[in-house]
Amino acid sequence: MTYVPFKYKDNFRHFDFKECLAYLYNQGQIKYGKHFRIRKDDYEIIYKLLVYSIRDEENSQIHNIDLDKGILLLGPVGCGKTSLMTLIKPFFQKELQHKIKSSREISFEFINEGYTTIHKYGKSTAVYCFDDLGVEKSLKHFGNDCNTMAEILLSRYDHFIQSGIPTHATTNLNAEELEKLYGNRVRSRLREMFNLIAFDKAISDKRS
Repeated sequence: MTYVPFKYKDNFRHFDFKECLAYLYNQGQIKYGKHFRIRKDDYEIIYKLLVYSIRDEENSQIHNIDLDKGILLLGPVGCGKTSLMTLIKPFFQKELQHKIKSSREISFEFINEGYTTIHKYGKSTAVYCFDDLGVEKSLKHFGNDCNTMAEILLSRYDHFIQSGIPTHATTNLNAEELEKLYGNRVRSRLREMFNLIAFDKAISDKRS
């Protein structure tokens, strides 16, 4: 099990934000290389992700975070969305740790496997984080058009309502762009499924 920095007090885990930042920075350097860095501009985003992942009820209410919903992490290309969703995983309880899956890869699976792909991800009991939501295109399986991720999101919504299993996602699209791509019905479900946490649009690409 990966160590995350906390101390026990009164049978509860207590986290120091500075220690968590140091942990995330060190793990990022190990996983992504010496170019990995955390900017001060990222602190608010990271704090909200930590509050959510450790299920801090008091601070989640202060920051208007619903612990039953998933996270939709929105930000420009290269701001570190995927890296943070990967590095934050150990802070979650084991049963709530998410699997990160590229939306583009899922669309290619649909080409090869057809509609079983929608059931595979839409009805899974696993918690998924769909990475780069919106970069995939509507692809064909034996000539049939299908907006694969839209169908999966609708299935995940039904699953969320019935079983309470959350879904997470990252995207560089805004609400209007997501609606244009997936339709009004999906956008409406996204409001019910996700807490929106957004990077500043002005943040430059960290990979440059």
